[in-house]
Amino acid sequence: MGPTAPACVGALATAPASALAIAAVPATASAPAQAMLGIGEVRHTRVRPARNEFHYPTYFLMLPMRRLRAAPSSTLKRNRFGLISFFDRDHGDGGADSLAWLDALLAREGIADATGEAWLHCYPRVLGFTFKPVSFWYCHRADGSLAAVVVEVNNTFGERHCYLLSGPELAFGRELRATKVFHVSPFCAVAGSYRFRFMRTGAWEAALPAAHPESHPAAHAVRKVADRTVARIDHHDEQGLLIQTSVSGVLNPMTPARVRAAFFGMPLMTLGVILRIHWQALKLAAKRVPFFAKPAPPSTFVTRR
Repeated sequence: MGPTAPACVGALATAPASALAIAAVPATASAPAQAMLGIGEVRHTRVRPARNEFHYPTYFLMLPMRRLRAAPSSTLKRNRFGLISFFDRDHGDGGADSLAWLDALLAREGIADATGEAWLHCYPRVLGFTFKPVSFWYCHRADGSLAAVVVEVNNTFGERHCYLLSGPELAFGRELRATKVFHVSPFCAVAGSYRFRFMRTGAWEAALPAAHPESHPAAHAVRKVADRTVARIDHHDEQGLLIQTSVSGVLNPMTPARVRAAFFGMPLMTLGVILRIHWQALKLAAKRVPFFAKPAPPSTFVTRR
């Protein structure tokens, strides 16, 4: 990734909501889907009762799970050790086939048209270790449109919960809401709601006039752009906005050289994620942010908005 890429994706992650309504031609329009490595940053801002913000570099996987079932990647170390690897059991119900779990979940929820690619945005294992605060399953229809998004959340107590987002308003760039039901931080009550917004551009993007973003891409010129992604989660309570979080990055096909560069650039990324979580907790405690005891987890594993 070039030196200006972190600034680019960081600007997208903090841009006004309307700026994320980008029309894009799916990356699969011109080439088969392939395992991607994202290089970017995580941003987090708490606005009250004491302001606390941070951002740091990161890398992550963006995996076309259906394509990988049909044609496994020679670069991705799947269910085996590697500098950077992916294990199915780190997702869903912990079984050996995470895509099978996803398909079963969608079937139980009556979502029958998610027959296109299922992209999984997640942290990898690094030297066999991982902690995945949040992962995103982007479930597409055959025509490339979004049928559902599954947001998979893990807390530091070893618990996991999923938010299933679906409905006619589901699309990249649009705001989606879900009631918060799962304990994540002792400095946040299990109350309020999440507001999600996702962006993914492919290898080609329609050049739409800024005044008419609703126009159809086919009516305008198409230009080559970087493949990039932004996942943004805002937590609101009864007083309004409480926390803004985003993870963003530029995506490139996984190659041995890119894997080595990511690993040796941040060889202790998993440890860094865990240490940063606890360091920020200490900062919040020092600022006397109220502490909330951990409640029992939700009675159901999946919450549908």
